[in-house]
Amino acid sequence: MRIKNHWFRPGRTKSPQEIAGAAAFIAWRTAQDALKTMRSAHYELPPGREYFAFVTEFLVFLTLGADRLAYRRGDDAWRVAFTTAVANRAGEILAENEADLLGAATSADVKARFIARVNEAAAECAEFDWTEEGPDYGFLRYLGQRIAENMQPQERTWAISQVIEVQAPDAAAHLHRGMAGLLEEAPRPRERGARATGE
Repeated sequence: MRIKNHWFRPGRTKSPQEIAGAAAFIAWRTAQDALKTMRSAHYELPPGREYFAFVTEFLVFLTLGADRLAYRRGDDAWRVAFTTAVANRAGEILAENEADLLGAATSADVKARFIARVNEAAAECAEFDWTEEGPDYGFLRYLGQRIAENMQPQERTWAISQVIEVQAPDAAAHLHRGMAGLLEEAPRPRERGARATGE
């Protein structure tokens, strides 16, 4: 999956909210890609409740990951502003899609439910670590179990393994690359068609 994670105009100081908006979009795309891969592996995730339960848990996982990566900057005020904005924007994207497609709840209700889920998961995952290498096993297993709860009973054990071994590490790697680009900690890719002048 290709994601845009470099700013059009590099060098300008970006607010936590600007970076968070882009990070939330990366998280949304990454969660959708994870769902697509699970379906390709023949897990049943039909459109509807199961679809959004899966995407919600991945968005929660990636929001917590973004928070841990922000923590590494060492600026508590920046981290709080950034994480709050990521959770809010991810909740808005989820709400826009879920309310439109399912119509069972308003956008405001879906967003509020998502924020509550992020806060619940933050408390439950407080002891887990997320380093430069990615989330530790506790984080991976937590996500696997949450995903499995919304799967068909006969798929749950295999779904946990799939998430721990494939989906969660891949999603975490996408988040790391995305955040590195958004924070301008990674080199910009060369523009297509750019040539050396020899000067």
